[in-house]
Amino acid sequence: MAGQPKVRLPAHRTPTLRVVPMPADANQHGDIFGGWIMAQVDLAGGVAASQRSRGRVATVAVNSFLFKHPVFIGDVLSFYADIVRVGNTSMTINVEVYAQRNPADIEVVKVTEATLTFVATGADGRPRTVPPIED
Repeated sequence: MAGQPKVRLPAHRTPTLRVVPMPADANQHGDIFGGWIMAQVDLAGGVAASQRSRGRVATVAVNSFLFKHPVFIGDVLSFYADIVRVGNTSMTINVEVYAQRNPADIEVVKVTEATLTFVATGADGRPRTVPPIED
């Protein structure tokens, strides 16, 4: 990506999820299916929401989803999930996805960003209150 500033993985942050897409996740041209990426974003967001709510969650909305660059077989994808809003029963999570490619001369590309809303649910599947943060 000549002429563009070098992208790096976010410093001082731990990915919520890391995964390598395989041939079964791609179309005939070697590009990874958008639906597969969406599923991984949902998993990463769900991990953050479940940890924050200390229990079960359900995705209730995909508020935004932007595919910035294609993802290829063999890319190492890092998913970073951040809680941006907590309501009574719901949480809004931003997920950023970076691809590391070309192992001989690693290139990092921000490939996707999304915002999702999750609701904390009880064993009965009904909404429950998100607990306050403990000090």
